[in-house]
Amino acid sequence: MAEQAPRREQPRLRPAPLLFEPAAAASDPEHFFDLESLDDPRALLERATELTLAFRAAADRATEFQAMAAAQLADPRRFDRLTAADIAERAEWTEDYAKKMVEFGRDLMRSGEGPGHVDPA
Repeated sequence: MAEQAPRREQPRLRPAPLLFEPAAAASDPEHFFDLESLDDPRALLERATELTLAFRAAADRATEFQAMAAAQLADPRRFDRLTAADIAERAEWTEDYAKKMVEFGRDLMRSGEGPGHVDPA
């Protein structure tokens, strides 16, 4: 799995609403959030951009949750704590990346800026 350095310098994006697709439409490999039905290139660009931003925001939030979970699993106060190697194996990361994620998660929890944090802006 590719590694990405955790980042926090970007403002938190508000994702566009993702519309859930019916099972029949989702099973069609050519069907993707009804984008193929848009004929107007302006509308297509607008909706595709909304989806791109929504997926990026969702990926960033998921990464923060991963980091906090890794930090909790590595907590030395836990009798069943996991090593960085164990966490890396479970998450399909390298051990070095697991160590970075544990530290990132600790920073998020210390600062209160984790995924549960609501930005007042």
